[in-house]
Amino acid sequence: MSVPSRELTPADLELIEFAREIVDANTDGEDGTYTMGAAVRGVDGRMYGGINVYHFTGGPCAELVALGHARASGARELATIVAVGNCGRGPVAPCGRDRQVLFDYHPGIRVVLPTPEGVRSVGIKDLMPLAYGWTKEHGALPYDPRA
Repeated sequence: MSVPSRELTPADLELIEFAREIVDANTDGEDGTYTMGAAVRGVDGRMYGGINVYHFTGGPCAELVALGHARASGARELATIVAVGNCGRGPVAPCGRDRQVLFDYHPGIRVVLPTPEGVRSVGIKDLMPLAYGWTKEHGALPYDPRA
């Protein structure tokens, strides 16, 4: 199944660089293979960053830390998110948990990630075919692709 994607914009490239700077400045080093940085852009253009806190028992992904940073800073509407691996690994696709959180809280957000056509921007709804949506009012609901 092909997922619709878009070429990266200058704003997307700036967001990737911001995430790369975050992970480069805060990596656990060469053996910190799980260190990830993330950046999210609000609809107003402001960027917010995050770094994961990896631990063998689990821990928050960089994307969730960036979402929390944005929320704590007052951003409620987000346009784009990207995660970048340390040691030059570049953009990395979000895990399933992150995708579900993005889908539920920011259904219009675009995700920058590697695709067969190269690094591109993809709508979160396109990454979550046949997903369940969650709301406080209704709990889990079947995803309606027409919405």
